[in-house]
Amino acid sequence: MAICGRGCETGRMADTAEQTARTAEEHAPDWRGVHHLAMVTPDMDATVRFYVGVLGMPLVATLRAGPMRHYFFELGPGNTIAFFEVRGAETFSKPAGAPTSRAIQFDHVAFGLDDEAALIALQQRLAAAGCEVTPVVDHDILRSVYFHDPNGIALEASWWTIDEQTLAFVPDDPQLFADPDPVPAVAELAEGGLRSTPATHLR
Repeated sequence: MAICGRGCETGRMADTAEQTARTAEEHAPDWRGVHHLAMVTPDMDATVRFYVGVLGMPLVATLRAGPMRHYFFELGPGNTIAFFEVRGAETFSKPAGAPTSRAIQFDHVAFGLDDEAALIALQQRLAAAGCEVTPVVDHDILRSVYFHDPNGIALEASWWTIDEQTLAFVPDDPQLFADPDPVPAVAELAEGGLRSTPATHLR
């Protein structure tokens, strides 16, 4: 009977990690951006007036999902933010990225712009429409302004201050990978691939 010691076990783990990484790379979906972000509004009319009239996003589809209106506003080619109208839905406001005592999974949406001039132009457009907006916030790799929509949803507009082509997994890049205490998965990726992934269930 062959006996496999700790070294053999470590070898199997390395082989499994390599196989997982190779499989993930070979069969990864060819993502095309955000198809749509699905949000909730109690007032679709006010939502249309803000996203089209203030933000200038084209309304590209008006559907019904059972009794609910389901409207889509275009962010970029094939990329949209969509709203379900749920009459009487509770809404609340919180600043983007700030803690809250409420149970939430969603924090804010950030819309992309090309450069600083576009960011300033949007800031001025919001102010002219009577919408409160922050000064430009410098996050080093991106610059942003923050505001809210009529539903209380925290919104951000940003542009990358770095070459977008440099966005890649390069864990020794101190500018893009600045977390001094990254989660274990980051180390596994740096070592060649994730050792495990979580299983999920439909709700």
